[in-house]
Amino acid sequence: MDLHTIKVILGICVPFLLMTLWAVIHAAQKDFGSLREKVIWIVIAAIPFIGFLIYLAFGFRRKIKPDNSLNTE
Repeated sequence: MDLHTIKVILGICVPFLLMTLWAVIHAAQKDFGSLREKVIWIVIAAIPFIGFLIYLAFGFRRKIKPDNSLNTE
């Protein structure tokens, strides 16, 4: 491989790697309501090249809303 080909491959792969890492970390920090669902979303987010897109489309906005019944205001 020549240097230009390596630069092109890295230019494509590095952004996908960073976005995948972000999606896995975000899913790990988020509360999905159950450990099973959290693990499923982490595994989906870790799928190379497409996992973060699936996570952004379907899992990013899924979260458990805080229970306000304990709030006595």
